[in-house]
Amino acid sequence: MIEMKFLGMDFTCALSSLQSGEIPPKDCLLPLISKLLGYLIVAASTTVKLPQILKILQNSSVRGLSVVAFELEVVGYTIALAYCLHKGLPFSAYGELAFLLIQGTYCAIAPTVLAGKIDPMLFEALYASQHAIFFCARIPQIWANFKNKSTGELSFLTSLMNFAGSMVRVFTSMQEKAPMSVVLGSVIGIVTNGTILSQIVVYQKPPARKEKKSD
Repeated sequence: MIEMKFLGMDFTCALSSLQSGEIPPKDCLLPLISKLLGYLIVAASTTVKLPQILKILQNSSVRGLSVVAFELEVVGYTIALAYCLHKGLPFSAYGELAFLLIQGTYCAIAPTVLAGKIDPMLFEALYASQHAIFFCARIPQIWANFKNKSTGELSFLTSLMNFAGSMVRVFTSMQEKAPMSVVLGSVIGIVTNGTILSQIVVYQKPPARKEKKSD
């Protein structure tokens, strides 16, 4: 049978089994699903920040948003992207980082970090530190939400996509045999993004009812 490969995805095994009227074996089905999910995350990441940006523009307000959280988040994306490139992971395993970095409008230190002129041990240390950076990036927002008992203009859709992306990334990272440090980062993302998502649900206020004017 002719090999059918596209963007690192090998459809040969799955199609061969289906043509024979059989369910594809787990060994060829799971890697394919992992790749597909990985590329879906990458595709979704191209607009993941858009709902948040549109909400800010629509309301002309950044009420309830932590500037420090966004700044630390961007630094973390830079380090995470550099680490994945250094490790030679497939694009489907980290591609969303590139688009999130672009949307974060951060480019001051990215060229230096992404140049690859860093000692391998330093890369490991930097990647480990970015977990702390992402964690600390979420804490100010989580604390602000808790203190104010409100999530302000935080976008539910953006938070939901961040949470779902972290969950799927754990699965794809394990299938791609990525380092445990990469999996750990996604687990931290599940915890922190899940906390913010739950805060949006809990602190969401019902829309105010308009009082009818009496004649």
